[in-house]
Amino acid sequence: MQVNRRSFLMGSAGAAAGLAFGAGSAIPAFAEDAQLRAMWWGSNDRAKRTLEVAKLYQSKSPGVTVVGESLSGDGYWTKLATQMAGRAVADVFQLEPSTISDYSRRGASLALDEFVPTTLKVDSFGADMLKLTTVDGKLYGIGLGLNSFSMFFDIPVFEKAGLPLPTSDLTWEEYAKLAVELTKAVGKQGFAGGPYAARYAYVFDAWLRQRGKSLYAKESAALGFNADDAKEWFTYWEDLRKKGGTVAADVQTLDQNTIDTSCLGLGKSAIGMAYSNQMVGYQLIIKNKIGITTLPREKKGGPSGHYYRPALIWSIGATTKHAEEAAKFINFFVNDVEAGKILGVERGVPMSPTVREAILPQLNPTEQETVKYVNLLKDQVGEYPAPAPMGSTQFDQRVLRPICDELAFERVSPADAATRLIEEGKATIKG
Repeated sequence: MQVNRRSFLMGSAGAAAGLAFGAGSAIPAFAEDAQLRAMWWGSNDRAKRTLEVAKLYQSKSPGVTVVGESLSGDGYWTKLATQMAGRAVADVFQLEPSTISDYSRRGASLALDEFVPTTLKVDSFGADMLKLTTVDGKLYGIGLGLNSFSMFFDIPVFEKAGLPLPTSDLTWEEYAKLAVELTKAVGKQGFAGGPYAARYAYVFDAWLRQRGKSLYAKESAALGFNADDAKEWFTYWEDLRKKGGTVAADVQTLDQNTIDTSCLGLGKSAIGMAYSNQMVGYQLIIKNKIGITTLPREKKGGPSGHYYRPALIWSIGATTKHAEEAAKFINFFVNDVEAGKILGVERGVPMSPTVREAILPQLNPTEQETVKYVNLLKDQVGEYPAPAPMGSTQFDQRVLRPICDELAFERVSPADAATRLIEEGKATIKG
């Protein structure tokens, strides 16, 4: 069951707000000096791990209560927008590389520089890692792990179909043929080789980077591609859909940017495109063993389009009354070895070398695969892109995805969809 719009209070003092965990570690109400609200999106597994770490933190931090709230992908951003409007953003909340600059520039996030290195002891992460969460010269978040884009595939389905497993040198042309062959080989109603990935902004970004462009311009708040690029992208996916290589439009539109609503998670395809840290969550709900490799590329030996990114980010709400306590919680989350063992690599490979070394022996085979994948990319990743401009979240959710859905339902042509993407994109992206 997906954990949506549910609050969890660590300790019995405020159990009415949600589900109480561990009466033995409850903190009496009179001892509470700070109550931190933490909000994130993700799978049930992520919620369970996060709540366990919050409970552990409470046991070591008398006077602090952590209230955790896990929401669905789209519901999360709606809730965050409501909180911003009411100037009541959670004390600690989750962002990602494509949203941190947008929300920090909108005033949702508190600059964290004053807490480094006294409270946030992140020197061991390396300066480059901190750059990944720095916007306009200020640190607005702490990365919770490294990851990159990836392609997952159901190994037994491929083997039963007698088709070769995808590899890191697979081209987009080869991918299309493989996806169609897979659909035909399985021959099951409602099943297709892979997703209708036109609507995945990060896949489009990798595709553009393989061609020397990018989703957003490097030097200005603008799109980094033109209508011809978009038309080529849309045409590729429409051709593949019509040949049977992608799931149908009604299946793809079920995808709410969560693991359990994706076509791979729903069992409607044998291939999925997602972030590498999500392999843990996918494997929990998929019976068959899944594999991982890079996204297809334009040509053999050509650029992969990949780059390292902080898988997810903790930021502190700009209106918090407990900034120091929030920073201490984040520091515990990323640096405590016990916490690291609970979290594993579900949010990416830990930034802390100490935590990374400590958890390696306990990782299960799936978790080890995600670490190997991040290491595999070492010689294939390109330069990390500039922070996404304001409006990037709206561009993804309210421009790209809706246009792609109309395209898949054949309500608009690739050429017209491309024109709309540029026009609406220009109106959405701001400096």
